[in-house]
Amino acid sequence: MSLPLIPLTPAGPAPGRRAVLARRLRLLVAATITYNVIEAAVAITAGSAASSTALIGFGLDSVIEVSSAAAVAWQFAGRDPESREKVTLRIIAVSFFALAGYVTVESVRALLGDVDPRHSTVGIVLAAVSLAVMPGLSYAQRRTGRELGSRSAVADSKQTLLCTYLSAVLLAGLLLNSLFGWAWADPVAALVIAAVAVKEGRDAWRGDACCAPIATGGCPENCCTAS
Repeated sequence: MSLPLIPLTPAGPAPGRRAVLARRLRLLVAATITYNVIEAAVAITAGSAASSTALIGFGLDSVIEVSSAAAVAWQFAGRDPESREKVTLRIIAVSFFALAGYVTVESVRALLGDVDPRHSTVGIVLAAVSLAVMPGLSYAQRRTGRELGSRSAVADSKQTLLCTYLSAVLLAGLLLNSLFGWAWADPVAALVIAAVAVKEGRDAWRGDACCAPIATGGCPENCCTAS
């Protein structure tokens, strides 16, 4: 009589592979920080000039994305990254909530007529460029984080992916305002940014980064592909 086959539980990446993944993640984080510093400066400057709540909110999201990426970099700079993961997730979550609060207040002000957003060519170009760049960065971060089994890395990749969605929303709002004079489209786009930020902040706070601990073999391949 043959013995039943017992499925083996994956032990996660080998130490050598983990070192490679951690190094790759640090490089991706550095690239994300560099791009978002530039993006934030351009968006906030252009948004202030055009009185665009959506564009300023997009720039602030870039600032928060930098803090999120920096938090992940801090986590993996230590000898025991897993011990710093909870704190890192809290930092990411609070960043999302702060963004949502600010953008909501400014959007309501704009809708009440306190602000009149104007056309911004720089903002439209920036949104289009970010829409092209962010998906690739997010995919690389998420794939590396899943294999490494890091919830915070996957959460940070969701922050980067959020920038893709926000780029599309921002582009739509700016174009509607520029082409048709629909000033309300700008604060409405900003409110969409705020709503998505609240959801992502809640997920990060709960640790719902769609990723299993390293000991269980990391994150499944079909995880976090839709958000």
